[in-house]
Amino acid sequence: MWGLQTRPAAERGDLLAAPVAAAVEGWKHATPVSELLVAEIDPGLADTAACCDAYGIPMGASANCVIVAAKRGGQTRMAACVVLATTRADVNGVARRHLGARKASFARQEDAVEAAGMEYGGITPIGLPADWPVLVDSAVVEAAHVVVGSGLRASKLVVPGAVLAELPGAEVIDGLGVPAE
Repeated sequence: MWGLQTRPAAERGDLLAAPVAAAVEGWKHATPVSELLVAEIDPGLADTAACCDAYGIPMGASANCVIVAAKRGGQTRMAACVVLATTRADVNGVARRHLGARKASFARQEDAVEAAGMEYGGITPIGLPADWPVLVDSAVVEAAHVVVGSGLRASKLVVPGAVLAELPGAEVIDGLGVPAE
């Protein structure tokens, strides 16, 4: 697909971070696991714009997963926001209100990596801790296929957008992704 050489993700666990590989191995969702594909990429091209440019992926077919730290009453709760690469996550508006937080911000890189068990620049909603909310913009779910991280910088997953609505803790939200400035 596009300029990516994909293989079934279930056959290439070596291209997935451990929590992602475990999620793929234990897949019990409506979408068959065979529809989850993985492609090896140059890890130096893992960042969205570079990856899209190098592999001919339209920005509207690439989804970003950002980890948010939502705070209320002295408690911090991690959550994921998944939006198309043509948008940015409305963390301080839509996500904050949806999570019932007083304050929400992008999680510190070290905290996101440690909590997710994935590499920075490769974090994906597949395989995140089951108790995390996974907020998915409705435009992502409507996409035929999206390219998302694999948990590693050296590969990308290609999945039907609707798969992301099937994940544990997933909630589809209109307007989570706002046009990038």
